[in-house]
Amino acid sequence: MICFKNAQQIDSINLLDRAFHYGDGCFTTARFHHNDLELKQLHWARLKLASERMFLQFDFEVLNKSITLLQQQFAVLDGTLKIVLSRGDGDRGYAMPEHAADIYVFYYPKKHSNFQPEFIQSGVLDQAMGLTMPNLVGLKTLNRLEQVMLKKEALEKGWQEALVTDVQGAIVEGVSSNCFIRLNNTWITPELRYNGVHGVMRAEILSRMVQQGISCKQCFIDMDKIQHMQSLFFCNALSPMKIVSALNHRNLDTQPCVELFETLHLSQFNSHAAS
Repeated sequence: MICFKNAQQIDSINLLDRAFHYGDGCFTTARFHHNDLELKQLHWARLKLASERMFLQFDFEVLNKSITLLQQQFAVLDGTLKIVLSRGDGDRGYAMPEHAADIYVFYYPKKHSNFQPEFIQSGVLDQAMGLTMPNLVGLKTLNRLEQVMLKKEALEKGWQEALVTDVQGAIVEGVSSNCFIRLNNTWITPELRYNGVHGVMRAEILSRMVQQGISCKQCFIDMDKIQHMQSLFFCNALSPMKIVSALNHRNLDTQPCVELFETLHLSQFNSHAAS
């Protein structure tokens, strides 16, 4: 792993960084595949929206310079890119400092192949997700303590991904993924009005479904619908489709997911794909 801060390679972070003290910032995680930053426009749009909502001042030129420096170091970029925007250094207390955000770019080299559907067993977690401050709903802020706690439970149950509900009794998403559910032969994805992350892969899949004329409702899904699910898959920027073959030990129909994967051409993405 190597890291750049404001286009300068570093190996340590300042102790006064508000990302450490308050989780004051946001991030996105993307995949480089043969020098192509997949879904780049969606990742950039996510950072722009989060910076506006959170009053973070940052310069895309500095971000692009960091990526250029990466490209100069590696003949071929294959791996995971994590971009973190931090409020930067500040005095003790919650008040925002009046300076530009710091841009951290982490690169984890790993050779990737084209996407293929993954098949997993999963279940519904006992812990429920809370509600989010309205202007932060959907943003991928640095405060991911809920996901840390949820991941612990999922791993204890032997699931790499699991379905998460909220305190109102609605299905939200996976621990680190969004979800698509098939009910009554119709695709549905949770509306995410009060919590959850508006994922880039979710947006891309919804866009491709529109292009292919495939109906997908965005609505609230009550917990009592879980027992009636026909199919379920999880998605994020590093995996477009984790197909659930069994949920809480009940077998699900995987074929609609496989057919959707092929119809939407989810094996490949590029930097220009956007919804």
